[in-house]
This record gives sequence, structure tokens and C-alpha cells, in this order.
Amino acid sequence: MSLRIYNTLSRALEDFSPLEPGHVRMYVCGITVYDLCHVGHARSMMAFDVVQRWLRVSGLAVTYVRNITDIEDKIIRRAVENGETIRALTDRMIAEMYRDTDALGIARPDHDPRATDYVPQMLDIVRRLEDNGLAYRTAGGDVNYAVRKFPGYGKLSGKSLDELHAGERVAVLEGKDDPLDFVLWKAAKEGEPEGARWDSAYGKGRPGWHIECSAMACSLLGETFDIHGGGADLQFPHHENEIAQSEGATGKPLARYWMHNGFVNIDNEKMSKSLGNFFTIRDVLQKFDAQTLRFFIVRAHYRSPLNYSDVHLDDARNALRRLYTALDAVAPAETVVDWAQPQAAKFKAAMDNDFATPEAVAVLFELAAEVNRGRSAETAGLLKALGGCLGLLQEEPRAFLQAGSALDEAAIQQRIAQRAAAKAAKDFALADSIRRDLLAQGIVLKDSPAGTTWESAQ
Repeated sequence: MSLRIYNTLSRALEDFSPLEPGHVRMYVCGITVYDLCHVGHARSMMAFDVVQRWLRVSGLAVTYVRNITDIEDKIIRRAVENGETIRALTDRMIAEMYRDTDALGIARPDHDPRATDYVPQMLDIVRRLEDNGLAYRTAGGDVNYAVRKFPGYGKLSGKSLDELHAGERVAVLEGKDDPLDFVLWKAAKEGEPEGARWDSAYGKGRPGWHIECSAMACSLLGETFDIHGGGADLQFPHHENEIAQSEGATGKPLARYWMHNGFVNIDNEKMSKSLGNFFTIRDVLQKFDAQTLRFFIVRAHYRSPLNYSDVHLDDARNALRRLYTALDAVAPAETVVDWAQPQAAKFKAAMDNDFATPEAVAVLFELAAEVNRGRSAETAGLLKALGGCLGLLQEEPRAFLQAGSALDEAAIQQRIAQRAAAKAAKDFALADSIRRDLLAQGIVLKDSPAGTTWESAQ
């Protein structure tokens, strides 16, 4: 089975074939660096970390670009509030971002361009759009994109101009010919700090947000590349505007496959800083280990919503411990994956079907059960190797199982009840796995006709 990807542009699963045989060029929208990353950011970066990992496992060379937005209204406001320069704020936040992503095992991209390093390229796109009749200058010094002059506008979101117009304010905004038009170049405003303006043919100012990605993507990957990714919230207007800018300037398709990951929700609302209902990665890692957070994200399909709660993370931690318990019981043999092997083939089929990680993770549990039954070092090796394709199961098992292993009475009794249910269902592999899991945390179970009791292993 060849790799198939759900393309937002066509709204269908498509066979994947890179423009250049054997080489994938992928651009993913990164974060605006004015604050710490939250779990929603982690979800997007994790989704495309898994994508690039699987592409490489599949034998493809990958050039992976994930940009950094280091000039934007929120950044300017935060720098002023903090009494620091824009550069000092963004340098600090970039370092914090990588502290978090490194902890989660999210591989650094091949290129992580900062928007402020690509202002000349942005201005060149604005010039080309103006030459092509798609941009106009305003009396206030801004340069706007004339949306209605680009015939393909709305093809990514699937909305007509009339539908989009209905969602906008009726009155034409100051300086715009049409409410749908968006800014390419913002004229400098009185009182803005140093680092918020550049010289240009349009006067001093700074780029609009959308133009940044067009410039960085085309500069590093070419005017047409393979995959463009990001969160579902970027599909409109950001990615729609990227298409309009890039294709309006070059006359060529920007990206052949568009991928969008689902939201992280809290109480059925998208996690976001604007709503104030977010948890930073740093917050979560104070309560849960990084592998657990990674597993929690990876075991859901990248396009599906992900509901965040401590209960779900506790469940993820217990499930992940079952996998590590199997590896702790049997030392894994060094393994080169034979993709014709049945479980490996099943894992590959799942990942080749639009990166279906839930089905791939299910294969890991099948292998763990087989390890528990057969004590095979080769099977344990395959479990570890396949887990590595997802960035999982690479820690030393005993160290993982012992880290943060203190359990209270209620948690121990819950695990004892889960073990009793497994035995009643004749799932003795799971029952044994729970016993070993508890033993690794210093809890010894004792069975008797009266039931199961526990004591600390001292």
C-alpha cells in the first residue's frame, strides 16, 4: 500500500507522490513567540513530527521547515508591557519553545526561519502582487490584497466569496476597498518601539502576518512544494490568504497537499490563549512526564479533536506503563524492522493510511501482549523499534516505570480492581501486566480466597 494523505484542498484521501522522487519538501506554520507554548501548540508540532518521522522511516529524504513568527501585534504589545526589546522577548521565547519541544522529543526542523529575516522577500512578493493588479496602496500607507481579483479565493476553505462576505462586517473597513481584503504591509504607527518597522518602497512599516509564511516557504522550498501543514484554525483565513498571495505572485500552485491537525479542546471549546482556557506545556510537565504527554497526543489521529483532562492523561500514563512493563520484563533485542512481518506490516498499513496512529498504537499493545506471553526478546525489539517510529518507548524501561511512581491508596485499589476485571475476563496477560506494573512501583500484590491485598516492597 502506498502512502495516502487526506488533502484539505481536495477534501479526499490521495496517493502521495512528491514532486521530486524520493524527496519531500514540507512547510508547517509555527508559533508566534510572545509567550510559553501550550498543549494546542504541542499537538500541532507533534502531529507533524510524526509525519516527518514516518516519511523518513519510509525511505524518503525530507526538508522540513517550521517557521517562527517573531514580529506581530501581540509581540509588540508584550514587549512594551515587559519593558524589553522585541528581540529580547522573541529570543527568550524561542529558547523556551525549544526547551519544551526538546522535552517532548519533538525533532527540530531542518529550517526554523524567523520572519524578521525575510522582510526583503516579503516586500518582493508585495511588489509582484501590485504589478499583477492584486494589491493596492491606501491613503494611510498600508498595502492591501484585493481578494475579489483572485479567482481561486476560497478553494481551501470551500467557501464562496459571498459566504465569506456574509461573515464579515457590512461596512467597508477604513482603507479597504472590500471587507475581505487583508493587509500585506502595515504602515508604521506613532510610538511603536524599535524593531517594529522597516524601510520600504511603501514607507516605513512592517509585514502583515499572512505574507510572512508565503515568503519563508517559497524562499526555502521553492514556489511549489509538497506538503503545507498547520492547525485547523489556520485553514481560514491564514492558509487561504497564503494561497492567494503566493499563487497571485507566481502563477503556480503553492502546495500540493494541505494537512490540518484537529483542535485540543477543554469542555468542548478549543484550547487557546485568547479564550484563557489553556495549559502550557510547562504546566502539564509539572504533573505528568513528557512521554505520557507525547503518548496522549500520538494515540489520537492527528485530524481528530483531542479532549484534554487530567483523567485522560492518567489513562494515557497507565496505558503507556503497560508497554514499558513489557519491555522491562524482556530485554529487547536489537532489531531492524522486517516490514513483511505481520505486526510490522499492520503498523505500516496504519501509518500509510493518513498517519493513522490509533491503529498503529493498537499494534504496539498487541506486541506487548505477545511479549508478556512468549518472553521473546525479538518481539520486544520489534515493539521498541515500532514505538520509535512514533517517538515512543526509547527510555530505559525500569527508569520510566520508577519515575514518579508514588501511588496513593485510591490509585492502588483502582489498579487492583482493573486487574480483577481482567482476570474475570480471562485476560491474564493484562492481569499479569498490572501486577508487574505495580511491582515496578514498589507495590506487591497478595492474592487469597478473601481477595487481593497489597504491601510496599521493602
